[in-house]
Amino acid sequence: MGYRLGIDVGGTNTDAVLIDGRQQVVAKAKTPVTDDVISGIAAAAQDVLSRSGVAPDAITHAMLGTTQVTNAIIERRGLERVAILRLGAPATRAIPPLADWPEDIRTKVEGPTVILPGGVEYDGRPISPFDADAVRRFVSEALDQGIRAFAVTAVFSPVRNDDERRTMEIIESLAGERAHVSLSHEIGSVGLLERENATVLNAAVRTVAHDVISAFRNAMRALGIHAALYLAQNDGTLMSLDYARRYPILTVASGPTNSMRGAGFLSGLKDAVVIDVGGTSTDVGVLSGGFPRESSAAVEIGGVRTNFRMPDLISIGLGGGTMVRIVEEAGDAPHAIAIGPESVGSKVVERALVFGGETLTMTDVAVAKGMARLGDPDRVRVREGVIDKIFARAVGMAEEAVDRIKTRAGEVPAIVVGGGSIILPDRLAGISEVIRPPHYEVANAVGAAIAQVSGTVDRLFSLEQQKREEALQEAKHEAMDAAIKAGADPDRVEIIDIEEIPLAYLPGNAVRIKVKAAGSIKA
Repeated sequence: MGYRLGIDVGGTNTDAVLIDGRQQVVAKAKTPVTDDVISGIAAAAQDVLSRSGVAPDAITHAMLGTTQVTNAIIERRGLERVAILRLGAPATRAIPPLADWPEDIRTKVEGPTVILPGGVEYDGRPISPFDADAVRRFVSEALDQGIRAFAVTAVFSPVRNDDERRTMEIIESLAGERAHVSLSHEIGSVGLLERENATVLNAAVRTVAHDVISAFRNAMRALGIHAALYLAQNDGTLMSLDYARRYPILTVASGPTNSMRGAGFLSGLKDAVVIDVGGTSTDVGVLSGGFPRESSAAVEIGGVRTNFRMPDLISIGLGGGTMVRIVEEAGDAPHAIAIGPESVGSKVVERALVFGGETLTMTDVAVAKGMARLGDPDRVRVREGVIDKIFARAVGMAEEAVDRIKTRAGEVPAIVVGGGSIILPDRLAGISEVIRPPHYEVANAVGAAIAQVSGTVDRLFSLEQQKREEALQEAKHEAMDAAIKAGADPDRVEIIDIEEIPLAYLPGNAVRIKVKAAGSIKA
């Protein structure tokens, strides 16, 4: 019987679980996040092996969810300079690439930039003839400057991608394996600037992704684990390491989606609100049909507006390590209270009052309320009534986030997961039932371990040029092919979601079709 190893590297802890062939959790572990990726992954994996007694060679699949790419963008570190090619001249010149980027990340990422002829209208008609010689000159100049990451974006390339592919062929003919090329039609959806932004970010985080993948592979090898390796992506499914190396941006927000998938699996619910409480923040999302609900709006990552698929989440600065400040006021005036957003993170076991530290945290509040048995509750020396006031304020923050994420009135069930979820009560306004499933504290690692592999297509079709059934069939075929390329078993892929949106503002009976396919991991 083979085992699956799921690992999730969060903001404060690295969680790991081992799941057997009956999809039962046989061991779990939490270790503090380390500065280097490899030691934290290795420590968590070694811990579950020791607890379970399972031999390393019995593990057939290992899955990793990581925040490293997200952190690199937010913290502006490890990013590559990118050569940016936009194909659409003479159109699109009014707004240059990266025009809306924050200056601190733009200066790190922006390399040589050009707007050249090419691209198409919404119905596939060329805007201007593709200029191969101009592309060749630009690429040669970029390579001479030491640039190795290229982002290529053509107008309406989700409809017709010929010019982007021709550009990639030219880059590869000149650079060979020295260059990494990101094509916008493979990453973002309709909407030029946001799709271009996502493509540039994908190219910029190549080195970060390479380091994460190498660390994962080396950590497994050092433990004697010779399993098929996968990375979690942000729709609640997995991708092979080769696929992740090409599309590292898809790992952004994979942590919350892992938690949501794990919450659904552990609770048996397919439709619910999921509240994932960590050490520094709480993520609130919606599980729909067993998968995280996708955001329908453009999403900012580190201040950069993008339009590639992302989970619909609301994040608040509330977690087990969140710092609480109390301002003592004179007379009978109430105490002024501030909750977060600062957090002691993984240092909660050192800095929280109940563990002998000097910082009042939300973990101390939970212990003082009798909601958790940790450390020494007598060390929480706070005036009577103040703990209740802090607790009520924190619960109100969570309830407001739930209310904002819901799309309909009435009560819905909520699955509460994450190691910091001890700070929330068993009843919340707007929630019919608060569910804490077994192994809730490692739901993120469980979500990585049980995930499938997916492929998604988001395209415009003109129904004047083909029948609706033909357009749907073409989109389904492309989604299934994308899932197979990501590592799914070709014999076990199925369509799990179809969205069809008529676009009345465009001529030609245009329609936007989004299709997602998913399947079990290829053995």
